[in-house]
Amino acid sequence: MSRDSLWPSLKQAACGLALLAAALPVLARESASFGIDKGWTFRLLPGNAQVAKHAEAAIARAAKVPGTVHTDLLAHGLIPDPYVGAPEAALQWIGLADWEYQTRFDAPSTALTSARSDLVFEGLDTFAEVYLNGEKVLTADNAFRSWRVPVQARLRAKGNALRIVLRSPIVSLLPQVQAMPHKLAGNYPSPHGDEPADAMTGNFARKPGYHYGWDWGPRYVTAGLWKPIVLQSWNAVRIADLQLRQDHVQAARADVVAILSAEVERDGQFDLRLWQTEPGGRRSLAAERRVAMSAGEQRIELPIHIDRPQRWFPNGYGAQPLYRYELEVSDGKNVVAKTTARTGLRSVELRREPDGKGRSFHFVVNGIPVFAKGANSIPFDMFQPRVTKAQLRRVLQSARDANMNMLRSWGGGYYESEEFFDLADELGLLVWQDFMFGGGMQPAYDDAFRANVIEEARQQVRRLRNHPSLVLWCGNNEQEVAWKYWGQGKALKEADPVFADKVWQGYVQLFGTELRQLVAEEGGGIAYWASSPSDDGGDVANTPASGDMHYWEVWGNPAHPVTKYLEITPRFMSEYGLQAWPVQRTIDAFAKRSEQGLATPVIVAHQKFMAGKGNERLKKYVKDEFGEPRDFADFAYLSQVMQAEGIQLAALHHRASRPFTMGSLYWQLNDVWPGASWSGIDWFCRWKALQFHARRFYAPVAVAALRDAEGKTSVSLLNDRTQARRGELRLRLMTLDGKTLRDERRPVELAPLSATKLAHYTDAELAGVADPASTVAVFDLQVEGEPASRGVVYFRAAKDMSWRDARLQAELSRDGQGFKLLLKATRLVRALWVDFGDLDAEVSDNALTLLPGERISLRLSSQSGLEALRKSLRLRSLAD
Repeated sequence: MSRDSLWPSLKQAACGLALLAAALPVLARESASFGIDKGWTFRLLPGNAQVAKHAEAAIARAAKVPGTVHTDLLAHGLIPDPYVGAPEAALQWIGLADWEYQTRFDAPSTALTSARSDLVFEGLDTFAEVYLNGEKVLTADNAFRSWRVPVQARLRAKGNALRIVLRSPIVSLLPQVQAMPHKLAGNYPSPHGDEPADAMTGNFARKPGYHYGWDWGPRYVTAGLWKPIVLQSWNAVRIADLQLRQDHVQAARADVVAILSAEVERDGQFDLRLWQTEPGGRRSLAAERRVAMSAGEQRIELPIHIDRPQRWFPNGYGAQPLYRYELEVSDGKNVVAKTTARTGLRSVELRREPDGKGRSFHFVVNGIPVFAKGANSIPFDMFQPRVTKAQLRRVLQSARDANMNMLRSWGGGYYESEEFFDLADELGLLVWQDFMFGGGMQPAYDDAFRANVIEEARQQVRRLRNHPSLVLWCGNNEQEVAWKYWGQGKALKEADPVFADKVWQGYVQLFGTELRQLVAEEGGGIAYWASSPSDDGGDVANTPASGDMHYWEVWGNPAHPVTKYLEITPRFMSEYGLQAWPVQRTIDAFAKRSEQGLATPVIVAHQKFMAGKGNERLKKYVKDEFGEPRDFADFAYLSQVMQAEGIQLAALHHRASRPFTMGSLYWQLNDVWPGASWSGIDWFCRWKALQFHARRFYAPVAVAALRDAEGKTSVSLLNDRTQARRGELRLRLMTLDGKTLRDERRPVELAPLSATKLAHYTDAELAGVADPASTVAVFDLQVEGEPASRGVVYFRAAKDMSWRDARLQAELSRDGQGFKLLLKATRLVRALWVDFGDLDAEVSDNALTLLPGERISLRLSSQSGLEALRKSLRLRSLAD
């Protein structure tokens, strides 16, 4: 079977999703909603310059809506799979082309007889011209906005023709960008020649920035009808929104205001009934009111009081009960409009308290100061419409399983779906939400551009504000620091100081004033933060003293060793990371074994850092700790070990620095495609070593044993529980073959919500005269009711340790519905990786340290048989 034919089944098996997602369901908010998702065709727009070379794409073929041009082309075999091999350069013509989508539909009788009928376009990517029955009814220019067009006078009973032309964002914007005497800084110049490197268009388009390429994903400047298209009809009232504003939430009482925003077609008396369904299923009438409403836009408040509410907590701090509300609007005889909304009741604030060094930065939920543990999330695919809820659930459940409680939804992608936020609500994952600005600078000095952004922001804030998981709106990603410190502002000031001032003042107006005001008015009490990293518009950004930090001097420039993490103690670390390749099975899905090597074309195509030269940086970090890898398979394995151990060092340092530091979000959680990246979970939803380590270093109760570059080890006890914990800490100094040189036990008490610094050692104090190449210090924390936590201190780099064959033993047997794997070794095993080759098999734990004589039992789930699993079982460690 070829890789191309194997691709969809591989992805489905790993993530539980088909190649193309089904259309998103339409919420019934009006009297009648009719989805226009059938009968669509697409083609290259006749007369477009790309037709000459791609005539086969100019033939009208069936299209999937919601969808994208790339996935439609792929479905018809007109392009190779964009993820397999190295087809990226040859597919750039797609982003330079104009595309036409068409369908015909019969109007339902309600649409013809109702007082109002609107065509609603929930997502057009991006520069779109919409024609209904030959008449142009809409020109759209923002993929993040929905668009509503009244069409009641334009509909026919039969055969309505809907035609949408999608213009190339590059071709549309390039003339005005090239005409600028001084250009605005962009993000990643195209390596493929589809636009000039000195005239990047991406920052001028309200379109997902990552489509233009990033250092973890390809450049596929797609287009499409990426969200549903719906015909909505009504006679009396259309409910535009139901906000559940939480004014006061405490253990004894919650005061909530349900706010109806409606579009009223005619004056009249209406009855409002608001039903509440509690988390346990009890349904009751929460509020009712008879109101007179006039034609036009109406806003009506319904207060709700809940005694002893079941409050919503982040993961690790309590349960996630959710209340459901149903609002009915009737005219005295019939229900003319209805909608539903769901929320969790909690209080939340971003607390900034001044102290002698600056100001704190931490989130307080229901009165509890929460140490934020998690990662940054990026888009889940290059082509969003094929992301399914099954994939989202798999990744977000993995985040919860790794003891995470926060995700930062990064600003270079798209605003995540209702499914994403529903899952975050259910799993207790707090969401830091960026507005969609991923870097560089935008033309915020332009009034029309800012007005477009503000309408986009208003729609998104209203859409997401009922979710209890949403705790912060952030203006942009890295634009402030890029302007102030990366040379962008300086270069423009030197070239054209008047224009530079205009650019910066536009930035301040949009991110410092207008978005802040919008969130204050519409966000329901959620905090706003101007940029990440920043001090919310202060003079100095990206400082440990105040605000949030991104730290890339490890991995990035100047590529410090990972121990440098221990020298940086921020208030809140919102980005830091190390790269790694995914597991071998994922690499095999896009590259044949003969195509795998550090500098082979396919591997270089899937390594986006440093324009394909990222393996040089990755090899530096691998060699510094582990030495020269034998082959590419070893390189990929060692990259994961390096990534996991390095991020563990940083995350535990952040946690041990509580309460000065109150957040650690590494880059990144997930992937947009299979390749080298900073993720802990690859595109197939397979865990890298980092994700297994994260479950341990983010455990609510843990020990942090951290050795710095000077040979000094600090030991801290970490407790995120709201109650004190008692337990035992054991220190053992042992040789790699199991000889115990030191064994000490002491009772310990861990205060609630704390990090307790317990001890500091020099190498001489900890190891004495023992051979550092064959000796380790092991710290084991045992606390009743909590998983055991272990920290192992090595006194030499792994490449300088005296590794020998550990005589590792593995016994696989059936255990109920699954399997059990018993592991034992006579010598210490570091970075043990359990793998089953091409078989689907999930192990309960991996990336393990196994002490001499220690037995570990792992659970294994797989549809494969016992003998097949035994034959496929592979164990890899540093001793190999």
